[in-house]
Amino acid sequence: MESMGKKKPRPRRSFTPEFKAEIVDLCRRGDRSVGQIAKDFDLTETAVRDWVKQTEVDAGERDGLTSSEREELAALRRENRRLCEDVDILKRATAFFVKETR
Repeated sequence: MESMGKKKPRPRRSFTPEFKAEIVDLCRRGDRSVGQIAKDFDLTETAVRDWVKQTEVDAGERDGLTSSEREELAALRRENRRLCEDVDILKRATAFFVKETR
């Protein structure tokens, strides 16, 4: 028996920056609501609102991390994770060789 009221999660899609900019422009014009635009283009309302918010942040109209700052932060977090793994490997190797030389 199928679960009642539960929807399958929507598959993750990616969109070009040009498409996102077009959707944001439609939202900013104010002809239609964000919800209506999302429905017309088969998008989630949350995604469209996030795109509008990020555009405002990038334009300096709202506080928050700009897109370039977000990219830099993500890159730094990846690098930090890799370096932590490297340090962990070196600690294990050091412990192994100390044990072997005794």
